[in-house]
Amino acid sequence: MTANTPAVRGTLYIVSAPSGAGKTSLVAALLESVTAVEVSVSHTTRTPRASEVDGQHYHFVSAETFLGMIEDGQLLEHAKVFDNFYGTALASVDERLDAGVDVILEIDWQGARQVRAAVPDAHSIFILPPSRDELERRLRGRGQDEEDVIQRRLRDAESDCTHFREYDYTVVNADFDQAVRDLACIFRANRLRTVEQEIRSASTIGNLLAGAHGSA
Repeated sequence: MTANTPAVRGTLYIVSAPSGAGKTSLVAALLESVTAVEVSVSHTTRTPRASEVDGQHYHFVSAETFLGMIEDGQLLEHAKVFDNFYGTALASVDERLDAGVDVILEIDWQGARQVRAAVPDAHSIFILPPSRDELERRLRGRGQDEEDVIQRRLRDAESDCTHFREYDYTVVNADFDQAVRDLACIFRANRLRTVEQEIRSASTIGNLLAGAHGSA
């Protein structure tokens, strides 16, 4: 983008999926294939896992701090999942969108409803697993949960899947590489919308239309 090119505000994307559908891996692969896209780092009250870094995977905060953020209107959305709170800070999202970066919110359907109400032009994507059996296989393959936790996640996943019709796009993660391509297509196609191209390609369009305006 040159200094004379008008800035395009980024697009807000919601990506939701049941636990075990492969959302995190798909989004990570997407970031490698599409430029100017970032994942918003959520706040959570849950305990960090051994491999997680504060500020990179999540902003880990106390329940008291989180509830204070809700009261102060600092969160774009928030939800309680598996007995812990998760939420997205509004200021950080707006900052990146104003910089022309597309921002992804990896949130559940509860948070998605809040975001759609607050940001009607956000685009939402739901990721489905190919089958219940495959979903269970993936959850068990993690090797980090007890049986009761796995069964609870399966029940919650089945419930989550019933909300896919609330989303603009649905991607079935049966073949990982194809699912990544499907996700990338959504982002690239949205950038080709006329309302965005008129800004991104302003000089080209202006040049093409100059003659037409002159001869009108």
